[in-house]
Amino acid sequence: DADGLDARAVKAHKRETGTVSGYGDASEELSNDDLLTLDVDLLVPAALENAIDGDLARDVRADVIVEAANGPLTPEADDVLTERDVRVFPDILANAGGVTVSYFEWVQNRQRFTWTEERVNRELEQVITTAFDDLTSAYESHDLPSFRTAAYVVALQRVLRASEQSGTWP
Repeated sequence: DADGLDARAVKAHKRETGTVSGYGDASEELSNDDLLTLDVDLLVPAALENAIDGDLARDVRADVIVEAANGPLTPEADDVLTERDVRVFPDILANAGGVTVSYFEWVQNRQRFTWTEERVNRELEQVITTAFDDLTSAYESHDLPSFRTAAYVVALQRVLRASEQSGTWP
């Protein structure tokens, strides 16, 4: 639907019918490739690894892509989108919430303590916000070609800092 869809209503329709087909005024069903190449501000590929390859990336019209799946872009697609100045927020950041909360669960189990949902959300927001700030800072301060490259820079900086802090052995 060119006017957009009510996500809650679509979910309710799918729960009732088992499909999103036939929902409301949505008169047209799209293939996956057509869906991924719509003229949108934000594209969130969230289901399949390698969903967008180099050929399809040439037709993607989104201004920003947030990878909510593991590796939804092939390396060739990433190169094409970087050349086209499409901002891609990599899965290592955008898809990290579940892994981070799993770590929190491990911490709680080790301490034999239970956090409230409010505390989990507060801690998650702090971790993700700091990670986003680190990513954008590296991107801007080093004049990098992509946010994925910035993620590598941040990771290497952290490894270097850990190595320096651990000292030399033996």
